[in-house]
Amino acid sequence: MSLNQQQTINTKNEFQENFERSGLSLKQIAADLNTTPDVIADTLALNVSRIEDPWVLKNYLEDALQQQGIASVPFTALVGDYHRHWFLNSRRIDKKKIG
Repeated sequence: MSLNQQQTINTKNEFQENFERSGLSLKQIAADLNTTPDVIADTLALNVSRIEDPWVLKNYLEDALQQQGIASVPFTALVGDYHRHWFLNSRRIDKKKIG
């Protein structure tokens, strides 16, 4: 799945807003997902080599916000059950493997 230009802009904005709402640092998210802050920053900017990475971060941020009782900004392009998208490695997403 490729995002068009507007979807890319919207998704980056949605990531940024949810990241800011979470109050978490890049370092904390990276530690939780067993990766580096640079990988998290790149994923927030949709600069990824694996198309599953945004889904991992999306799920992480939504869970973190839910645990804090904070509403998340809905994603408009990363929607639906990722298990049903044939082009995604759902096992990678389930394992929270990023980077």
